[in-house]
Amino acid sequence: MMKYVFVTGGVVSSLGKGIVASSLGRLLRERGFRVSIQKLDPYLNVDPGTMNPYQHGEVFVTEDGAETDLDLGHYERFIDTNLKQANSITSGRIYLDVITKERRGEYLGATVQMVPHVTNEIKDKIKKAAKETNAEILIVEVGGTVGDIESSIFIEAIRQFKNDIPKNDTCYIHVTLVPHLKAADELKTKPTQHSVELLRSKGIQPDVLVLRSDKSVPKSLKEKLSLFTDVAVENVIESKDCRSIYEVPLVMQKEGLAASVLAKLNLEDKVPDMKAWQEMLDKLISPSQNKLKIAIVGKYIKLSDAYISVSESIRHACAQLDRGVELEMVLSDELTDYSQLSKVFAEVDAIVVPGGFGDRGIEGKLLAIRYARENKIPFLGLCLGLQCSVIEFARNVLNLPDANSVEFDIDSPDPVIHLMEAQKNISDKGATMRLGLYPCKLLKNSKAYELYTEKDSADVIQERHRHRYEFNNAFKSQMEAKGMIFSGTSPDGQLVEIIELKDHPFFMACQFHPEFLSRPGKAHPLFFGLVQAAKQSILL
Repeated sequence: MMKYVFVTGGVVSSLGKGIVASSLGRLLRERGFRVSIQKLDPYLNVDPGTMNPYQHGEVFVTEDGAETDLDLGHYERFIDTNLKQANSITSGRIYLDVITKERRGEYLGATVQMVPHVTNEIKDKIKKAAKETNAEILIVEVGGTVGDIESSIFIEAIRQFKNDIPKNDTCYIHVTLVPHLKAADELKTKPTQHSVELLRSKGIQPDVLVLRSDKSVPKSLKEKLSLFTDVAVENVIESKDCRSIYEVPLVMQKEGLAASVLAKLNLEDKVPDMKAWQEMLDKLISPSQNKLKIAIVGKYIKLSDAYISVSESIRHACAQLDRGVELEMVLSDELTDYSQLSKVFAEVDAIVVPGGFGDRGIEGKLLAIRYARENKIPFLGLCLGLQCSVIEFARNVLNLPDANSVEFDIDSPDPVIHLMEAQKNISDKGATMRLGLYPCKLLKNSKAYELYTEKDSADVIQERHRHRYEFNNAFKSQMEAKGMIFSGTSPDGQLVEIIELKDHPFFMACQFHPEFLSRPGKAHPLFFGLVQAAKQSILL
């Protein structure tokens, strides 16, 4: 069995197609189906790896090293399944593969055209994702909105798809906006009507409508839209704004989204057990204990999506420890005076310094790390956060004032962070970093070992990476002598993966990205440890 659900959007972008797709995936998974989700992104970049975070948001990395859209992070967190390169397809990837085949002569001299060559390539990628992930149901989200020039070829491909497989093996969901006009105090259906009309003009009749709104959509409006769009009224689903994205699956269950999809796919509907999900949500929304205030010190905080996995990982840990959380987003560029940090972090219970690239905002991150170290504030550094932690330690503990990363100062006399050997002759920027899952051996009797082995006795863990630079082992003995513990390394001991400090309640940093493996109800050990330490510091 292999079934396909296509999710399209209309009216405006950022409606939450990814959350709808993820929620449906969760509901189907709770019914016992093997589910995977694929994203079709219309931009011409081969992947988002070289994009500015302010343009695209976070780059999510899969275990096989694919740099993908942040929606794949939502997919993984909701369906608790590790996705692959095949789950993320861009126009750039499609065109690159088509042109490569043409140059090889694989089209036997034919004139290469959008139809059938490009559409066939898209359809092949969809089928490949279903096969590689062993899915019974593949949910395919088409990025952008219907009518966009960029996404039109994807719309054409999924239109053709229904003719390539049996009738009951496809389902089309269209997510649209039902805006509320305050002046008239009315919900307006015209945008949805026009969006569906446009979709039908492309040859796709939606089977299910998901109506995004900040108000409840009355039955009369659902009936009206059913008449205008030829979608059965029971398949017109309301998706009102929720208190948390993790509430959406429960709302969609009540609205009958999964039931409508399964009916179209001619599959048996079962009653899902959402008890554990509900318990997680209750702790997330209404924790029994007071909030923790956790600062994220970064250079891209003006766009919250740039650190979405970090934010969600903190929320997962807080919910698991039954604590509320208030995230304080601190722009590292604005941290210029150490004496002022007592005001900036006056009420902060923990500090996180996430990843990034380039020298902008680095000095501010170094100040924040120093403040956390000297004032015993629980701290977690991620990727660049580890590198900055090493630089700060070298400057202020080892008394090497010019210590730096060669990324920021190629002529530093004390390059405590240097370019990985395998990266030295690389010129292309896209997909050339250390990417994906790599092993890390934990040092026994360390905090890292304690956190990771609480539920698992293995001393070798697997974590996802995305970086070019690494710790310079020439400085290792000096740092160990001053209290730095190298509690995680590559199995051969050559690459530093985790550091921590003695005589500090919680000071840890890692070269990898633990935020990519955190799940609601299963917080990542490092984030769990950070929040636990913050909670204990308040109790003390």
